[in-house]
Amino acid sequence: MRLSRLSLALAAVALLSACNFKGVPEPQVSARDAEYIALVPKAQEDLRYGRYLIDDPTGEQPGTIVVDTKDRFLYFVMPNKKAIRYGVAVGDEAYGWTGVSRVARKAEWPDWNPPAEMIARWPHVKHTKGGPDNPLGARALYLYEGNKDTLYRIHGTNEPEKIGLSVSSGCIRMRNIDVIDLYNRTDTNATVIVR
Repeated sequence: MRLSRLSLALAAVALLSACNFKGVPEPQVSARDAEYIALVPKAQEDLRYGRYLIDDPTGEQPGTIVVDTKDRFLYFVMPNKKAIRYGVAVGDEAYGWTGVSRVARKAEWPDWNPPAEMIARWPHVKHTKGGPDNPLGARALYLYEGNKDTLYRIHGTNEPEKIGLSVSSGCIRMRNIDVIDLYNRTDTNATVIVR
């Protein structure tokens, strides 16, 4: 009995040592960021969806963003076969989107202008100024196919408890601190692959 427990413990240590997960430090934030983020309700965080530096599972070029909608992770590809992995919330089954696009525009604490299709489904939604109550959160990366706006975004959220779920109308939601980190790393025209 003791031997099997010891074997199990050694196997667990070996498995954990094989995982190359390393926490990524918090990005620097402005006074406005700190003030607004403090106003967003706190949520119990699932460590699985934290921000980690890992071995790149995508094989894409550095600077590329890859979203795995099934496992609810976003990868920012780094040099030297590394990537930063973030937990995300994705579109629910009816509103999911996949494809290749590019970051055409980036904005800090952007206003939210819900598209007509969303207003038709949910008449209660309306334009919201940027801030802690805004569904786009701290940052937004606007996704375009060529010169056409896809109407999908990678953005922060004022509902951090939903990270790891399929709940959005197709956009990719991140914790505000994570979207700030991604925003700081991402160039305009970066390729975004949503799988």
